[in-house]
Parts: sequence; C-alpha cells; structure tokens
Amino acid sequence: MRKFFSALVVIPLGILFVVFAVANRHSVTVSFDPSNSVNPSLAVSMPLFVVIIVVAILGVAAGGSATWFRQRRWRRASRQHEADARRARAEIANLRAAAVVSRGGLPQLAAPPQRGIYGAAGRDKQGATL
Repeated sequence: MRKFFSALVVIPLGILFVVFAVANRHSVTVSFDPSNSVNPSLAVSMPLFVVIIVVAILGVAAGGSATWFRQRRWRRASRQHEADARRARAEIANLRAAAVVSRGGLPQLAAPPQRGIYGAAGRDKQGATL
C-alpha cells in the first residue's frame, strides 16, 4: 500500500518535471558578478529548467538542514530521557530481585518482556519512539 501511494506521488511529479523541462529548455546566463552585468567574468549559461530545479533542490536541502539543527535540543532530550528510563528499569529489576531474595519466594509480578531497545511499546509506523 505504501509503494502504491509513493508511486501515486512520484509518477505525477516525474511527469511534471519532464513537461517543465520541455517547456523551459531555452538557455539563460546566470551571472555571479554583481559589478559587471554586461560582460560578467563569472557566468554560466544553462537551460532555465536546470537553474530552477537546482535552486529548488538547494532550497529543500537548506530548509531540511535548518530544521535538523533546530530540532537538536529535542533529539538530545529524547536520548537523555531514554537513558533515564533504561536506568530506572534496571533499578526496578534490581529492587524486585532484592525483594525476592529477602522474601525467599518467587516474585509476584514479573517484569514485562522487553522487545529491543525501546521496550514493549516499540516504534510507530513513522519510526517515532512510543
């Protein structure tokens, strides 16, 4: 189902890029010399669709990296909370084991089975820790 929805988005985008490239294939000169606009020393001539697509890719990369840097504190807090939870689970297991030894019997409440590093809850479909 996920592949179907991916194809439902990717195929129209691909068609859109091809139509855009065919409609905007004339060459433009991109100048990087602000002092001399008539005869620039640093200029590149390329098709318009290449310029627009490259600028769009750079914009997406810049926005993604800015978002990634902005979310740094939340990722750090998540790692710290996961480490605290692991330490708390280990301490609870040690306390239960000590209580069993002091009572001399079997524990009444067994520790829940852990599946992987994230415990019984695991991760949701998008990969977020539950």
